[in-house]
Amino acid sequence: MAYNALKGIQDILPPDIHVWQRIESVAREIFQRYGFQEIRVPIIESTDVFIRSIGETTDIVEKEMYTFQDKAGRSITMRPEGTAPAVRCYVEHHLYNLPVPQKFFYSGPMFRYERPQKGRFRQFYQIGVEAFGVSQPSIDVEVIAMLKNLLEGIGLKEVKFELNSIGCEKCRPDYKNALLKFFESKLSDFCPDCQRRYNANPLRILDCKVERCIELRKGAPAVAEHLCGDCREHFTGLVSRLDLMKIAYTLNPNLVRGLDYYTRTTFEVTTEHLGAQKAVAAGGRYDRLVEEFGGPSTPAIGFAIGMERIATLLQTQNSELRTPQPKVFIATLGKEAEIEGFKIAEDLRARGFWVEPNYAGASLKSQLRKADRIGAEIAFIIGENELKAGKIQWKNLKKGGQGEVEIKDIPAILTDDIQTSNP
Repeated sequence: MAYNALKGIQDILPPDIHVWQRIESVAREIFQRYGFQEIRVPIIESTDVFIRSIGETTDIVEKEMYTFQDKAGRSITMRPEGTAPAVRCYVEHHLYNLPVPQKFFYSGPMFRYERPQKGRFRQFYQIGVEAFGVSQPSIDVEVIAMLKNLLEGIGLKEVKFELNSIGCEKCRPDYKNALLKFFESKLSDFCPDCQRRYNANPLRILDCKVERCIELRKGAPAVAEHLCGDCREHFTGLVSRLDLMKIAYTLNPNLVRGLDYYTRTTFEVTTEHLGAQKAVAAGGRYDRLVEEFGGPSTPAIGFAIGMERIATLLQTQNSELRTPQPKVFIATLGKEAEIEGFKIAEDLRARGFWVEPNYAGASLKSQLRKADRIGAEIAFIIGENELKAGKIQWKNLKKGGQGEVEIKDIPAILTDDIQTSNP
């Protein structure tokens, strides 16, 4: 019987995994510069964690969560996103008692029962950040600048920052009423999901990706027209600081995000190179969520990037991305040479080199063909004659050149790189 991965779930193999590792490495380096520390939260949580935070009427909760009962009869959900578990962790461990801001990042798999398509999987991976405790727009700018530096640091090109403010609990009701009035006469023409959203949360109609709904909502009231004084001041402070730092952005009045916990700032990073799935990163403020989880009133902001989409874009746009390859291949002829080759390999590995030895008897031609196939830079050749003389043959497979060196001098020639031409 042949076993295959479940639909919508993929294996990540070399050489693709090296792109992922590069993204993760650059992310860690940049997050550290901004004072973000890593946390690791569970993959499973009580279902209430997500219903309370994301919203009962969102598509994620209604259609897309992997939820089951454990043996004790408790409702358990495999996390569909990272913010709710991070907030639960923040409140449970009383991290609000520490000096503000508290800034964290996390990475790992998320799970949603969505229709698989390009850049979208049922098990997918995210890197996310959350910053707690600062209400001023300066932290919004810092988070957006950090995301920009991350995307530039990994070599991502042709992305666009889209920005909006969706107000707060004070000004949101007026805006909802304006939307209800605008959509009322058109409601029967909207998709079934938007018809349901009309009463549950009309803002989410603005997030619908159905072409018919996009056309019908043209001319809808803009949230900027309904912001209260505090939200308007916050958003003005945000965009003025972005302008000062020369961070380019586009104002998108329809950008509301699909989760109920967002307040004020929302943003997305989009691209035209992934078809219908344009967003590669997204985030915003959620100033009420900590309090809703039982903690004190705590402003917060964060974002998450989709690893699959970022990796796909990098592989499409950046031809300079290199897959790691061995520095050395050791070809051996005879049992004694094979043993000596393993000793040399272990010595070089201890010095930090990636070394591939010959594991089984094969002709020299076959071994050198393998060395070339795996992309090794240098081939060392050792047989009975070399063992007697205490020397080893070398051949540069990338730049040409070959020669002979004493076995004890092998580390030196690799370090000095004098093997790039014939002596």
